[in-house]
Amino acid sequence: MEQLKHECGVAMIRLLKPLSYYQKKYGTWAYGFNKLYLMMEKQHNRGQEGAGIASVSLNTEPGSEYMFREKAEGKDAITEIFSRVTEEMAGELLMGHLRYSTTGKSGLTFVHPFLRRNNWRAKNLCLCGNFNMTNIDEVFQFLTAQGQSPRIYGDSYITLELMGHRLDREVERLYAIAKEQGLTGTDITDYIDNHVEMANVLRKTMEHYDGGYVMCGLTGSGEMFSVRDPWGIRPAFYYRDDEIVALASERPVLQTTFDLQYEDIHELQPGQALIVRRNGESRLEQIMPVREFSACSFERIYFSRGSDRDIYQERKRLGEQLTQPILKAIDGDVDHTVFSYIPNTAEVAYYGMTDGFRKLHGEVRTEKVVWKDIKLRTFISTNSERNDLAAHVYDISYGSLQPYEDNLVIIDDSIVRGTTLKESIFKILDRLHPKKIVMVSSSPQIRYPDYYGIDMSRLEEFCAFRATMALIEERGMWQLVNDTYLACKAEITQKEPSLMCNQVRRIYEPFTVEEINQKIVEMLRPEGMQTPVELVFQSIEGLHEACPNHPGDWYFTGHYPTSGGTRLVNQSFINYVDKKLS
Repeated sequence: MEQLKHECGVAMIRLLKPLSYYQKKYGTWAYGFNKLYLMMEKQHNRGQEGAGIASVSLNTEPGSEYMFREKAEGKDAITEIFSRVTEEMAGELLMGHLRYSTTGKSGLTFVHPFLRRNNWRAKNLCLCGNFNMTNIDEVFQFLTAQGQSPRIYGDSYITLELMGHRLDREVERLYAIAKEQGLTGTDITDYIDNHVEMANVLRKTMEHYDGGYVMCGLTGSGEMFSVRDPWGIRPAFYYRDDEIVALASERPVLQTTFDLQYEDIHELQPGQALIVRRNGESRLEQIMPVREFSACSFERIYFSRGSDRDIYQERKRLGEQLTQPILKAIDGDVDHTVFSYIPNTAEVAYYGMTDGFRKLHGEVRTEKVVWKDIKLRTFISTNSERNDLAAHVYDISYGSLQPYEDNLVIIDDSIVRGTTLKESIFKILDRLHPKKIVMVSSSPQIRYPDYYGIDMSRLEEFCAFRATMALIEERGMWQLVNDTYLACKAEITQKEPSLMCNQVRRIYEPFTVEEINQKIVEMLRPEGMQTPVELVFQSIEGLHEACPNHPGDWYFTGHYPTSGGTRLVNQSFINYVDKKLS
């Protein structure tokens, strides 16, 4: 319901046969680009601020371009960049990226891929990724201490420069070996192009980082790679046969694009890289030791497409597991309850919820109560008029329930900021005059920011945090805030990162989930609303039962898998208090 600006999407293709092979078999020089286009469109849900593509041709003569890049901004960026593709750009290595900003930095400058140029083919590097690094200050200091001077302060550019620096060293290593072997002139160049070892480059680069990432890249000499963070926070899937190697952020993207079965596709493991050499040989390489496995559970609840076989079943389980708390909220009166959902990502959880009630009760009453209209243009200048327009983004099915007699149960995948509930949903549902509204979230209360690639970085954004702070104020518990503030201050100076703790968890400890729920309702309830409202959230235990293979739950529990995430959440509370006191 409240659309989060979230993770990016990546797509890579390595054509393993000569380009003439695809022209003959598939009837077009654009076979690779057509597949890349499909892969990107199938991941459009992951990024709508901008898109970019890159290609590398292996067999061009000196003086001819062999590495191409196109970028564009806006929701139609994919269409725009592919409209610029020409036969000259056809290459064996293709890479695409869809961007959502997680840092507040926008504009074409920050759209991936990023390109580092050099007259040596092997030193050209093109990079993109689904990532957010939590220790970019330290990496920046490492680079500048070596004498480098990055042009832009941002994790993407700094990563490009750091990896580019390591690629330069790899090329220089090979140059020395070639000279020792007595090679001269273009024979040295050929030796370097054919022997670049990206595993060396990746190990020396990624060892510096704390964060969640899938990093992808191409070199001018024809190397292709993708590496996943050692905690397994961000996802990547790949497929290999005798014609192609392909990688994407989501499994169904590969299934649909290449007409594959579930079992044909493999997940890139934590700390692992998929590397395709210039000669087309591919292998998996463990770049970093595996850390505590923390695959993101929010991928399963919201971000990834529900068409994935496993995600579909997990989302259904998330809905079904809420049957008992919903039953309690409606006082067991299923006969006088209408079940619905907020479009569209919660639809699968809705099916699970209604399946659960059918097992208990038989048939239940289901209606499409809420509709989302096209995005209304806020061309009105005054705030009050703009808010009135925003309140009408959603509409309702009039007559879908019996006024004052029927309860209305509405399920959503998550309740984050609560803004849409307050400004639109509750106001418009109140017009139906239900006996009671039960607002259900298939995820637990979101209490903490994400620092691994999703645009949730400030504590005060979350309605659960704001409600908790309101309870603290009501009950005169400001000593708890002061103690937590001082604890956070002490924590960020911790010299041993592995010992760092999330001190922000202290503020939630005095309160039950139900107390926080009640305060959220008070805060989000629009003035003049008549209908009673109750919130039902998924439990942490229910989340892990439904998504057993994705234990990363820091949004809900505050247990960050990396020291960088823990440091940033402590700093976020310090910033919040400082702002309140200023």
